[in-house]
Parts: sequence; C-alpha cells; structure tokens
Amino acid sequence: MTDASTRRLRRRVREVCAAAGVPVEQRARLVLAATLLAERGPEPALSAATAVGRLSVTLETFRPVGQGERNALPLLPAAGDGTSLTWHLDAGAEPAPATAADDEAATRDEMLALVARADTIAKDQRELKHELAETNSGVLAMYVELEERDEQLQKAHAVIFRELEDALRPPPPKADAFELAVHYAPSQQDSPTGGDLYDWFVLPDGNLHITLVDAVGHGVTSTRHALTVTHAIRTLALEGHPFRDLIAQAARTLATIEPDLMATVLLARLDPATGDATFANGSHPRPVLATRGETELLFAAKAGRGIGFPDPGSHSLIHRTLTDGDLIVIYTDGLVESRKDFLEGEARLLAATRRHAGRPTAEIPDLLATEMLDVVLHTDDTVVIAVRYVAP
Repeated sequence: MTDASTRRLRRRVREVCAAAGVPVEQRARLVLAATLLAERGPEPALSAATAVGRLSVTLETFRPVGQGERNALPLLPAAGDGTSLTWHLDAGAEPAPATAADDEAATRDEMLALVARADTIAKDQRELKHELAETNSGVLAMYVELEERDEQLQKAHAVIFRELEDALRPPPPKADAFELAVHYAPSQQDSPTGGDLYDWFVLPDGNLHITLVDAVGHGVTSTRHALTVTHAIRTLALEGHPFRDLIAQAARTLATIEPDLMATVLLARLDPATGDATFANGSHPRPVLATRGETELLFAAKAGRGIGFPDPGSHSLIHRTLTDGDLIVIYTDGLVESRKDFLEGEARLLAATRRHAGRPTAEIPDLLATEMLDVVLHTDDTVVIAVRYVAP
C-alpha cells in the first residue's frame, strides 16, 4: 500500500469519527489500528454506520485477520477471524471538531490527546493508590491486584506510545546530495516515551533542515515538550524566519504556552547544491564533522542557550562547506554521558567517528551507539543522526 493510500485511509477514518462525535483518544487508536492493517496489504475498504450513541466502523482487509492479530491492535475490534473487522465506538450528540487537514498535523494532535489522556490516567492511579494505602490491611489483596493491573496497563501503554512515537519520527526526506540515517533508543525498554526527538524536512528553496531536541524530564510530559519544540521550529522555518533567530523565536513563542518547558536544541541547515552547512546550537552537545583525514567538534564550549534557559538562542552560527564524502554526526547527550564523563565521551566519539567514517552511512548511527554505550553507568535516551554529503 502506498503512502498516499495510507494517508487517504487515515483521513477517511478521521472524517467518519469526527462526523459521529467520537472522542479524540478513541479516534487516535482507531487511526493507528487502520494504519497497521493497511501496511500489511492492499488498501482496506472502509464503511461506517451510525446509530443512537454508537458508531460502527468496518474495514475489509482482503485477507483473513485472526483473533491473535486482532488482539494486538491498539483498539480491539469485534471477535472473529475473517477479512472483516468491525469496531463499535461511542458517538457524541454533536460532531467533533474538524481534524487538521495535514496528515502529520492530525497525527500530532492525536498523539498529544493520548499523552494528555495518559497523564490523567497516571494522576488518577496515583490518587487511588494513596487512598488504598490509607485503608486497613483488609484491602491488601486488592492493592496487590491493582499493582498487577497497573503493570499490565503500563506495558500496554508502552506499546501504544512506542508505535505512536515511531509514527511521529519522520522517515528520512528525499534530500538531494545528502545520505541520512538515524538511531534511536529509549533509556529503558519499558519506558513508553522520552524527550529526545528530531525533525528533518526539505524547505521550499531545496535546503535540508534538521532539528534535534532533548527536552528536560522523562515520560509523556517530556515527549509533549519535545513535540511542541519541533513543531514550533518547523512552523517558524517554513514561515521564513531567519535561521539565526529560530531558537530564540521559538523560546519566546513557547514561554507563555509552556512556561515549564526546558529543552536543548541543535539546528542544521544544509545546501545540496553548494555543500554549505550552517549550525545553530542552544545548550546542545556539539556536532562532529568528519572530513578526509580530520575529525572535529563544531562550536565552542558555550555556543548558546536552550529553550527555557536564560537568554535563549544560538549566540553564534557555525559555517562549513562540505566536500564529497564529508560526514556530519549529531546526537543527544545520552551518547556521550553513559560513563558519567561528558568530556571523555566527546573524545571517544571523535575517535569512533574517525574509525567508522568510511562505512556506509546507513550503518554509522548503530555502529557509534554500540561502541559508545558498551559501558553504561548513566542511562538516558539516545538519538544519533548521520548526514553524508555526496556532491552533485
């Protein structure tokens, strides 16, 4: 199934859900379930029927879907094992607000709705645990059962959020003259979300833009903050704001919306025609540039301040002109802090990049992560992005 077909299916699911007033968190899970089914075969045929207070959505998948596969979907359909899958959802009295027309924007809205729902569930669970802790020993058995159910719920949420995070991590864009590859690993395998996210896209003038964000904190709140930053910078960049001002402008824009948000930010702007590369840094680890025979860390020790920090923005820009085969490595601090010594980590990364710079670009992020994280005394989310210039 093509990307266009997948987007068309998601748009149709959103339209029928919005028309019936289906809550956004149910709609988000149904969109993800339909996407997963569409990736495994031809585009499913969709039909919908509305009754009082209920919406029934049916997908014909052109292949049998067994009960085991149905149980693994983010939103459980009716029991069965044939080609027809039906979901019954709560419908509202009034249509829901219209969804964003852009597929990526609609996906982001759904992700944020699920994050908010997860925050509410987590708060309710904490309050319930507190109430149970104050009761007498006669409810101990109930408390133990709640703990088991809580663990099951966390694992289920982890699966859903990991899939949603994967959906929100954009695949490498088609950027002329640049080979792109990425490695992502959460700090804990059962951790549903993290604050390390990236965004990359081609601007109308043909230049490649890359944003790498590390939001302070853990869990769904840091994910929401990281999403907010990447979306704000993408919007400002596409509106044509100067590259030098993007971090500071995003900080000013978000100061009243998310006053508790703190994040380090690294921006790269790459010209495929000339190889010109420009970097802006807000409190983020320094990029590595590997040329023939040389490897260097870009930026001085204090290059700028991140979003939520005093005096945010990149205090200076770094410019380089790439030649054929030059390699750029950008990353989050989890890559160099695993041994609790940042400077030692930077030195090891320079050496590792020098050794692996000649390998295929697609292999480099995983090779660097494997070598750098051989000893882990401090766990953190890790993103590694490799960009190689192939001169036209």
